Amino acid sequence: MPDIKISQSDQPSANLPLIDLRENPPKPAKPLESNEIHWLIIEDDKGRREIPLGGEIYSMGRDPSCDIRLFSMFVSRRHATLVRIDREVGNYDYQIVDGDLEGNVSSNGIVINSRKVTTHSLKHKDEVVFACGVKAKYYLIKRDETKAGSNDPFDITLIDPAMIDE
Repeated sequence: MPDIKISQSDQPSANLPLIDLRENPPKPAKPLESNEIHWLIIEDDKGRREIPLGGEIYSMGRDPSCDIRLFSMFVSRRHATLVRIDREVGNYDYQIVDGDLEGNVSSNGIVINSRKVTTHSLKHKDEVVFACGVKAKYYLIKRDETKAGSNDPFDITLIDPAMIDE
């Protein structure tokens, strides 16, 4: 594989991990037992789509080969990349990078919560704007580990038919 040179200005912020695909190639997505659910809600020229996240890397753009297609002529073919960053057993975050992981940035960049950035660790309810009329909202939802109601499998509620108004 040829050496890839990346200038210092293309490096992510010092507090974000650098991703080197030569040393750490992406692994196929596998389901994790997590107490969190990650969603990306996309709005573009085709309408609104809800995308559950769980994979390691997602390419985003208007190119048909992208994992997450963005439908607008104002979006780059490879506009952004989502990368899963493992936190603890079964839990993870997502980092969004402008362009692809080879250092090619998009034409218009990405704006997150009204700030233009090149990389960003996504937080619950972050809004990502790719172009006019093309945006995504990220949701990190914690699963409730305590279910409502009784844990007794024989605890059921019976309804008397006389109680129902007809």
